[in-house]
Amino acid sequence: MKIFTDGFFSVDPKHGFLPIQEPLLRLPSPYEALQAIIDEMPIQKANGESGLLAHENQFEEAVKQLPNLVAEVSAEEDVIVLAALFRTYSFISSAYTLAPAHHRFLSSGKYGKAHAILPKNIAQAFVAVAEKLDVFPWLDYHYAYSLGNYSKIDETAGFEWTNLAMAAKFSGMDDERGFIMLHVDINQYSPDLVKAVFGIAQESIAKDALTNALTLMANSLNKMNARRKLMWEASRWKHYNDFRVFIMGIKGNDDIFPNGLLYEGVWDEPKAYRGQTGAQDNIIPTADIASGVIHYYPDNQLTHYLMDLRQYRPKCVQAFFKELAQQMQKNPLADRLIKTHNYKGMQELMRVYEEIYAFRNGHWQFVQKYIMQNTAYPKATGGTPITSWIPNQIKAVLKAMQVLAQSLNNDPQWDKNKWEESYHRKVNLLNKQLA
Repeated sequence: MKIFTDGFFSVDPKHGFLPIQEPLLRLPSPYEALQAIIDEMPIQKANGESGLLAHENQFEEAVKQLPNLVAEVSAEEDVIVLAALFRTYSFISSAYTLAPAHHRFLSSGKYGKAHAILPKNIAQAFVAVAEKLDVFPWLDYHYAYSLGNYSKIDETAGFEWTNLAMAAKFSGMDDERGFIMLHVDINQYSPDLVKAVFGIAQESIAKDALTNALTLMANSLNKMNARRKLMWEASRWKHYNDFRVFIMGIKGNDDIFPNGLLYEGVWDEPKAYRGQTGAQDNIIPTADIASGVIHYYPDNQLTHYLMDLRQYRPKCVQAFFKELAQQMQKNPLADRLIKTHNYKGMQELMRVYEEIYAFRNGHWQFVQKYIMQNTAYPKATGGTPITSWIPNQIKAVLKAMQVLAQSLNNDPQWDKNKWEESYHRKVNLLNKQLA
């Protein structure tokens, strides 16, 4: 496996999926006007006072006064600055278009319609910076809302969510910080995951080395799952709607964007992009490709949505996925383990499957509590159907487990009865949840 980088992200065993360096907290000159509106924008500002989004129409009026910095953005070459600019324009664009939907929700409990036009002074510069990064001009997970949006409170401390602040924010409240900074926290273990996958993808890796790589992969996923469980503490589920509407996408959310979004002064026809979602994170797709779970994805519309979201990542991540998939297709992991009678490796692979299942099932529990108990709106922020989206992928990993177990039945160290009891509990739980 080779290293893929765009200068801001570098998918390698040192950085994993985190940026090469800490994102800019504030924009440099000549972008002071953008920084000023980002500071004034949150529902609750850093000083505790109400910001522009707390009052109907105030943010929209402020946006109209912003200068059109398309020339400055087009001339910008520093990728670290470009990432911060993309983050800033993403936040401004989402806040501007979705402010009416937010205020309608406050008054009625239902999301209202978004503004259908993004003003020229924002649209042109936003599209210019998006083209420089080669991404869609809409709020994303990597550069904008999550991985490119953190700042360490104590530079000498680690990536625990309690030590991370948001450079840009919508609600400005601690539940929003905890919600998205925990995603960064989880990714602190992504370097070990990438290191393990680099090993697994090697064509001539020795039997014991392959087993060790699988152990490292399972251990890194286990650490991520331990951090994931802190979501209940980091962000109270009853407060998810304080900021959720602002991370909604255009595509798939026809009730909010019935006619798409017109980027004034850029295109004559409206555009539609998917919203920011944890499904744009790289951990589980990487684990799925490397472990072979991807081969058990059902051939349906839900899987199509999953693959569509692959486009909503930096090009270096997309290239990494493509290279990894090609390597694993040439040397399927399960085939190598079976061919060499590597039962220890198979057991480690089953541990990987268990961690993937735990991650997805935990995410599914979040969906039920944070979203389904908070609103009757049937779409996720990425525009996908809420009630069937994650179960589709849970079924894939359950199928992978079932197939691998057949090979492990020949292992005298394998406790078949114990595994079957655990497996049937998972199946029954999913059926109960879906019912």
